[in-house]
Amino acid sequence: MLEVDCPCVTPEVVLKASGHVDKFTDLMVKDEKTGTCYRADHLLKDFCNEKIQKDLSISAEKAAELKHVLAVLDDLSAEELGAKIKEYGITAPDTKNPLSDPYPFNLMFQTSIGPSGLSPGYMRPETAQGIFVNFKDLYYYNGNKLPFAAAQIGQAFRNEISPRQGLLRVREFTLAEIEHFVDPDDKSHPKYSEVADLEFLMFPREQQVSGQSAKKIRLGEAVSKGIVNNETLGYFIGRVYLFLTHLGIDKDRLRFRQHLANEMAHYAADCWDAEIESSYGWIECVGIADRSAYDLRAHTDKSGVPLVAHEKFSEPKEVEELVIAPVKKELGLSFKGNQKKVVEALEAMNEKEALDMKSSLETKGEVEFYVCTLGENVTIKKSMVSISKEKKKEHQRTFTPSVIEPSFGIGRIIYCLYEHSFYMRSSKAGDEQQNVFRFPPLVAPIKCTVFPLVQNQQYEDVAKIISKSLTAAGISHKIDITGTSIGKRYARTDELGVPFAITVDSTSSVTIRERDSKDQIRVNVEEAASVVKSVTDGHTTWADAWANFPHHSSGSVED
Repeated sequence: MLEVDCPCVTPEVVLKASGHVDKFTDLMVKDEKTGTCYRADHLLKDFCNEKIQKDLSISAEKAAELKHVLAVLDDLSAEELGAKIKEYGITAPDTKNPLSDPYPFNLMFQTSIGPSGLSPGYMRPETAQGIFVNFKDLYYYNGNKLPFAAAQIGQAFRNEISPRQGLLRVREFTLAEIEHFVDPDDKSHPKYSEVADLEFLMFPREQQVSGQSAKKIRLGEAVSKGIVNNETLGYFIGRVYLFLTHLGIDKDRLRFRQHLANEMAHYAADCWDAEIESSYGWIECVGIADRSAYDLRAHTDKSGVPLVAHEKFSEPKEVEELVIAPVKKELGLSFKGNQKKVVEALEAMNEKEALDMKSSLETKGEVEFYVCTLGENVTIKKSMVSISKEKKKEHQRTFTPSVIEPSFGIGRIIYCLYEHSFYMRSSKAGDEQQNVFRFPPLVAPIKCTVFPLVQNQQYEDVAKIISKSLTAAGISHKIDITGTSIGKRYARTDELGVPFAITVDSTSSVTIRERDSKDQIRVNVEEAASVVKSVTDGHTTWADAWANFPHHSSGSVED
């Protein structure tokens, strides 16, 4: 996977070609008196949730109707959203004033590039376009071979209508995106078998529309039944599931929801969201889309640079090729200044149109032909164009690759990880609740704390030696040589989500305490850093350490 770092400011021409200037919109409504703006779908969603949860007089039929609206919310057009807002009498939340009809609002921040201000640009709304416009160089760098992937981690910017919910809806955020380029005729994946047997919550569009809930499906079954479009898309869905659960996301509060037909981005052939349940409901944290060949075709058309791949044949293939040869001299005599437009229209004919014209010219000698750039029919005579099929040998196939894109919202994942990792446990005295974050060692920001059991110069010297060896091993840690009680220091590290605590209670050996079980093992001073490193890097587990080292009974120090 090739990692790239592209600029945040993008010229308008790039985002015009990609469709973002015209289509990267959310539907907005305005308070008709104050002009305050709201996202239309958020107002409808909040209304439905409020009714279902708090209105005790609501009938079963009405509750079912509102649940259906929530299920198809992302599928509603501007007209349908407006009709529902009027039907339910939804008004501006702050003033209760009437609302305007929904209208599209472009989510990109506009800027101007250069001192003249004549070159418009935008802050990038996603990191993908930088990869697409550099496809030619990336393909060359990869030895002109497919499939290959390029990845990018960086800031993206969206002018959200109503930012809210902490880290979940913000105007500037970190995206991590992979663009996996693949032959559109072969979307198999060599490592697909590694994830095919995974089983997890999936929510196909049919279940959403019919009001059912997500259910556990084996990934291989979803791909073979066509619920998931192809193997490569399935492979990335599987890898995203493994990634998120490895980080510490609860697998029972993680589901993959398929986009509804109207909800899909303007470029997507199939798209699934990894949604994580939090106190705000189900939150989209990763999008896995089959963007087909949309992006590379769009940039090819706009730039005139062919963003294509080649497949060399082991043996040359004989193919029939349609050849349309306008006779420019004849066309010039008849159409004068419009000759160029007629030539372009003739050359742009598809095979069926060209063969129909050929047979008409052979039987009648002339044919009526519509030229869209002129907006009228013209008469084409037999002498004006030659249409034939020629056999020729091809040594390679040229095609526009499809792209499969997993796109990770880093802030959202971290927020959900906080929620899924937090729990409270009672202290031994039982009089207070202690906060704990059960971050896996892999992602815990601080892996380890080091402290002497009591204030003693010899113990403090040993603690400093262990701290040096942890630094040398690349382990982030805190050293605490304050005189606070050991129990309070343990509670403090648990609240920070630190997986391991090394306590110096002699000059030759130390104890290592594991956060969630509170179990402790005894190891030699020289081994302490390597034991912690082995477990935090995932080479061994705490169970391995527990089996291989003497156990230490802590007595009542936790108090």
